Amino acid sequence: MQTSLGSSQSPQSPPPPPTKKPPNLPTFSNPSQLKQLHAHLLRSNQPLTLLSPSQITSVCSSSSSSFNYANLLLTHSFKNPLIVLWNSPLKSLSDSPSPSSALSLFSLLRRADLLPDTFTCSFVLKACSALTDLITGKTVHALVEKLGFRSDLFLSNTVLHMYASCGSLGNARLLFDKMPNRDVVTWNLLMTNLAKAGDLASARSLFDDMPERSVRSWTAMISAYVHFGDPDEALCVFAMMEDEGVIAPNEATVVTVLSACADSGALCVGKRLHAYSDRKGFLRRGNVRLQNALIDMYVKCGCVDEARRVFTSMGERTVVTWSTMIGGLAMHGQGEEALELFSGMTRLGFQPNGVTFLGVLHAYSHMGLLDEGRRFFKSMGEDHGVVAEIEHYGCMVDLLSRAGRLHEARELIEQMPIEPNSVVWGTLLGGCRVHKNAEMAEEAIGRLVELDPMNDGYYVVLSNIYAEAGRWADVAHVRRAMRARGVRKTPGWSSIEIDGGSGGGVHVFVAGDSTHDRAKEIYETWDELLGELRQRGYVADTREVLLDMEVEEEKVKVLYKHSEKLAVVFGLLSTPKGATIRIMKNLRVCNDCHNVMKLISKIENRKIVVRDRNRFHCFEGGLCSCGDYW
Repeated sequence: MQTSLGSSQSPQSPPPPPTKKPPNLPTFSNPSQLKQLHAHLLRSNQPLTLLSPSQITSVCSSSSSSFNYANLLLTHSFKNPLIVLWNSPLKSLSDSPSPSSALSLFSLLRRADLLPDTFTCSFVLKACSALTDLITGKTVHALVEKLGFRSDLFLSNTVLHMYASCGSLGNARLLFDKMPNRDVVTWNLLMTNLAKAGDLASARSLFDDMPERSVRSWTAMISAYVHFGDPDEALCVFAMMEDEGVIAPNEATVVTVLSACADSGALCVGKRLHAYSDRKGFLRRGNVRLQNALIDMYVKCGCVDEARRVFTSMGERTVVTWSTMIGGLAMHGQGEEALELFSGMTRLGFQPNGVTFLGVLHAYSHMGLLDEGRRFFKSMGEDHGVVAEIEHYGCMVDLLSRAGRLHEARELIEQMPIEPNSVVWGTLLGGCRVHKNAEMAEEAIGRLVELDPMNDGYYVVLSNIYAEAGRWADVAHVRRAMRARGVRKTPGWSSIEIDGGSGGGVHVFVAGDSTHDRAKEIYETWDELLGELRQRGYVADTREVLLDMEVEEEKVKVLYKHSEKLAVVFGLLSTPKGATIRIMKNLRVCNDCHNVMKLISKIENRKIVVRDRNRFHCFEGGLCSCGDYW
């Protein structure tokens, strides 16, 4: 047969008859509409299988009557196990902001004698974890055991997570010990929750016993030490991770370790993590949280210039970014730049939070801008809706005290809507020291003895005030009071980190330290430096030597062996000429060490950065960034 185009083709079969398309059924969004559609199908003699089972369970899971109707409809219309159909809405409800609805649906399923499967149990356990509903969680665990689901590792881990989330760590540990199989998730779950509960010893024991560790294992253990104030141990765990070399740190690990570096002053590790993040592309991906952690680390390690470079390079910033940088500048005595940054932040439309205001108030305080600080404090609530907290009031007390407005500072403490803590009263006491107000200092110390009776620093300040006033009998009374109350002076220590070489690492000095490998060399160098200091007019300031010593020469010997002096001399010996020396100290820098640092910075032409308990001191050219008030 020839076609009109002249080609030869085989005979074609007739086209099939058109298939009958199912009717376009309207959708339904509630049980009432479903019933109407159900009736329509029955009247028109159409199969009920045209209904969507997932839609039926979705719209009929909220009440007992609609559930019973839907369950009956599904029983007569579909062959699949009904529990499979109900698992979908159960999962959605367990993931929703109202997971209690999942428990309500589970109750309906049980009353309808629908046997749960492993998915059902896992969804309900997830809801129990979110609600910390231990009673229902135990019921589901009993079902898991009864139905023989114990061998399902994922489900067993979900039960373990439920117990831990509900604070039942004893049951979690019991389940862990009885589990026939465990994976790294199992170990991580128990270890992480033990750490969250503050049981670091048990968490560490589990961590050490783990047959296999994931990056989450390492990160969780490091994070636990950081959270509970042991950054040095956090860095030790990270060093173990690096030594094993099996698992590489991810972005979460880096952020956590940077927090430890910030708290301990481990600048070298922080710099190395910065370089690692750059190589791995973490920073190119615009990880703002990581960049914020870098800024915080550099600020707290005394490298405000590096922090500024990270801040400037960021393509995206959050209020945390701005607040960290503003607070860091204020902490380093660069108040004007902190205020400029705050103005830039608000111009770009960022809404400052409580942390932002805290940094700006610190800047006003360090700059002595009393009136501006008052207006700013007032604007917090009036213009920005930020409620002042205890830290903000403490800044205002500090600002007033610095300006010599001690009575106003005292009135502000009395008018605070928050119960003043020891930090607030201690700030007032510090102002009394500067302005030599012994009477108000006695009142402040009276409150401090109640709030923080074992803090030796407050006694030292009061003793200094008495000594400057020539009230030696009162100085002796302070010493007796300390002994009577069992208050001992906190041992001071200073640390310095040396980068590279055989002497690299963190070196810690205590007062009078003679245990260091280079102790002899340190003391010999100090003696030489001391001679030059005296030629420049240095005279030891023994006012803060709160020891039972009558001979002035003995007090001077104690001063000469303060830990920060030993650390700075070691820094001079161990770093290249002209390099910045950075020291971390656990206590407030005393007046004598402060004077010595200023002179050494000029004699040696070095920048010396000291982080003490309160702030940073940047000594350069014989001056300090704190303006001699701290």
